[in-house]
Amino acid sequence: MLAAALAGAQGSAPVAAPATPQWQRIELGAAAQRYPFAVYANRAWTADMRGVKAAVLIFHGMGRNARGYYTAAEKLLAASGSTDGETLLIAPSYFATADAPAQPIDGLPQWRGSRWNRGEDAVDWPWPLSSFQPIDDLLTAFLDMSRFPQLQRIVVAGHSAGGQLVHRYAVFNRADERLRAAGKRVSYVIANPSSYLYFTPERPAVADGHHWVPYDTALCPAYNRYRYGVERLVRFAEGLDGAALFKRYAAREVTYLLGTADNDPEHPQLDQSCGAKAQGRHRLERGRNYIRYERHLAGADTTLSRRVFEVIGVGHTQSRMLGSQCGAAVLFGVALDKGSGAACRAPQW
Repeated sequence: MLAAALAGAQGSAPVAAPATPQWQRIELGAAAQRYPFAVYANRAWTADMRGVKAAVLIFHGMGRNARGYYTAAEKLLAASGSTDGETLLIAPSYFATADAPAQPIDGLPQWRGSRWNRGEDAVDWPWPLSSFQPIDDLLTAFLDMSRFPQLQRIVVAGHSAGGQLVHRYAVFNRADERLRAAGKRVSYVIANPSSYLYFTPERPAVADGHHWVPYDTALCPAYNRYRYGVERLVRFAEGLDGAALFKRYAAREVTYLLGTADNDPEHPQLDQSCGAKAQGRHRLERGRNYIRYERHLAGADTTLSRRVFEVIGVGHTQSRMLGSQCGAAVLFGVALDKGSGAACRAPQW
């Protein structure tokens, strides 16, 4: 059943064309700083949520194609065997200023280009509004026991540019501990991002990622500035220290998904800046290097709350990454041995 449903999500002709999902305009924020935001979801935000036991947030990539991400995830959820109504699926939609002529987005926050994926503030907004803030506000809403009395599990997942957003949000947010203190299990799924946030000036000295040295500033003077390092952080994260950030991030539940075929150093959407190249030649190498880097920082004193899977034979394709055996497992609790979707392995390097 799961394999058949995923085939439709991955490009095969579906048995019956589903209705085209439409985004809904919801209200987020508190008191005087309420603001509208766009999401795709499998129920109205104002609906009765008392039966919801799990919430899964899926973040789109550079193309801002939230509808495609939502559709693929909806098919995966339907095939997972989840009891109807127990899982709330949300695909937030960020808009760039360039989207305005083609989209009915008047009054919605907008960002310049791809700057939404790094936590920068919306342009021309009445107050500073980071792209991390809607995630914070969605997660904070889950603390309302009158609306979500049974909610126990929250997953925040992103692929590509969405993976960059989720990775940095997982580092910076202050909602995680409050949710866990309230008995919620919060996890982050980061798939195939172009770059990662380093907590120190060190970078991999060689391609195998086993040696760490400060990078050559003659090659890249700004390699350790945000979004690649912790210098000159965005407003949302101002005042935070690299060592403290790593210690907190290490304790948060994170799953990395790396496609073994996402290894093209000339991929058209790969970050080719010198700050990104300091992390590796392509997404697969950058991901492997970063996971080794976390282990290097953790040493014997810090426990990492991590899972790492490589999705065998899959490149830069969100539906196949999130619809893989390990993707389905971490998103919707599908057993890894069900034999549907691309196979995964826990790397031994």
